[in-house]
Amino acid sequence: MGVRLMVVDDHRLLAEALASALKLRGHRVLAAAAPAAGAADLVISRAPEVCLLGTAAPAEPGAFDPVVRIKRERPQVAVLVLGPVPSPRGIAAAFAAGASGYVRHDERIEGVERAIMKARAGEAAVAPQLLQGAFNELLNPAAQPDDEGQRLLQMLTPREVEVLVRVADGEDTRLIAAGMGIAPSTARTHVQRVLMKLGVGSRLEAAALAARTGLLDRAGPVQPGSD
Repeated sequence: MGVRLMVVDDHRLLAEALASALKLRGHRVLAAAAPAAGAADLVISRAPEVCLLGTAAPAEPGAFDPVVRIKRERPQVAVLVLGPVPSPRGIAAAFAAGASGYVRHDERIEGVERAIMKARAGEAAVAPQLLQGAFNELLNPAAQPDDEGQRLLQMLTPREVEVLVRVADGEDTRLIAAGMGIAPSTARTHVQRVLMKLGVGSRLEAAALAARTGLLDRAGPVQPGSD
């Protein structure tokens, strides 16, 4: 027996193509497309057995708000999220919102139909490959991107950090020396060491690098005269 369902997606061509394919397989499709903002209203008003609800960005905040509303007002409707390959957080967020499953946009029609039947039967409907990918990512998380600002900060002594702060503030060698209570020649040596450690050729480049990486924000208040 066919399932009374809806396909709701921002991409009309995708929604209509999927709806047509499901109709050919004996299902009763109530609607083919609607903007995301009106998806919940449409599903609530039609109350299908199963709704395929499209999302382009499962990781975005609020992506599954329509699911929450549908399940609150029509708890008998099984919602299948239709979207791109999700992160583990995306899958978790979909289920936390009340979805019965997650189907990839590029899933074969047979896979979509299996998910629909599982959802109508009250079962969780997620392709084994998605679950495997989610488990693999959770068990072997990708390395966090290198924190350049922190790495550069660790290369400098407290005194060199103070010099860099003063350079970024536009102080010349004379002002740096006076502010730190050191000889101008010593201040000049500190500046050269900072430039060398940061791998830049000028004070302007050093200040720009510090601003870009957030190095100065991480440095905190400097202690004049410290080593």
